[in-house]
Amino acid sequence: MNRTDRLYAIVEELRVVAPRPRSARWLAERFEVSTRTIERDIDALQQTGTPIWAEPGRTGGYCLDAARTLRPVNLTPDEAVALSIGLRMLETTPFRAAARSASRKLVAAMQSGDAASARDIAGRIHLLTEDVPLPAIPANIASALSTGRVLRMTYADKAGALSHRDVEPLGYVGSATGWYLIGWCRLRDAIRAFRVDRIATVSVTAEVPEPRSLTREDLDIKYGLLSQIDLG
Repeated sequence: MNRTDRLYAIVEELRVVAPRPRSARWLAERFEVSTRTIERDIDALQQTGTPIWAEPGRTGGYCLDAARTLRPVNLTPDEAVALSIGLRMLETTPFRAAARSASRKLVAAMQSGDAASARDIAGRIHLLTEDVPLPAIPANIASALSTGRVLRMTYADKAGALSHRDVEPLGYVGSATGWYLIGWCRLRDAIRAFRVDRIATVSVTAEVPEPRSLTREDLDIKYGLLSQIDLG
């Protein structure tokens, strides 16, 4: 059994017995590897966001939160590749890290034979990127909506003049040339759009502000057509 198949099998084994634990020794014997290998596998799964935790004690081991994992899904290899390509397009968006994690979870949740076929197809597909790719978005800006905390920023205007602002994150607007963070600017006491590439410094404060609504009218975009993301 290769490592990819073993990772998938470990998750399935823990799902079957959840919420009871399985020890590293039990899993090592089950998959005919060392306990150290199982510990590395569990660490790799945790790094991808799989909800596994260690339960201490003589009868302890590794537990899986089955309510937060996907059962095997019946995607065809073509469907899986199509979704993976769509997720790849998010590389220059605030959801880069989330897209990579989602792609790994998608393959891990597939039947092993279909997952292997999807990997084979994906290995034959290449994407041509622009000579000058858009800059990556800093992690604390990319996670601004999910954390919901006030950002303390130093922002440069068109002329390069810097200002210091506390901003309540409200949303994002993306275009072919870059991304904007939409937020309630306490310096201007109004909603403002901040070009991500003009944010010189940013830190996340401990403050969680009261929720504010954000409508299409609030954005007041002078050009282009806005389309909203719909999860169906």
